[in-house]
Amino acid sequence: MLRESAKAFEYDLEIEAVRDPSIDIGIPGGSLLLRLVDAVLTDSEPLAEVQEAIIEELGPEALLDAASVFGNFEMMNRVADASGIPIPAAGIEREKALVEMLELSGFLRH
Repeated sequence: MLRESAKAFEYDLEIEAVRDPSIDIGIPGGSLLLRLVDAVLTDSEPLAEVQEAIIEELGPEALLDAASVFGNFEMMNRVADASGIPIPAAGIEREKALVEMLELSGFLRH
């Protein structure tokens, strides 16, 4: 979804930035949004500090949008996992380069 949104808005997306924070993701406010995800998932820094930074730099609406998108993705993943929805082999093969780049192979069920 991120790749398709980036295409729609004509952003030069660098998906590698998801794993390597030294790379600019190519989306306005992207580094702040990556910090938000890391703060929520890993406690890498105080969540309130990242939220404040987003409000200051991008505005309160951006924080609300980011939290909504984050929550929606979390919900979709939980529903898919709980219901046992498999990823078709063709889908995994099609995204093989992305899976390897992001080191996600360990999450695949065989």
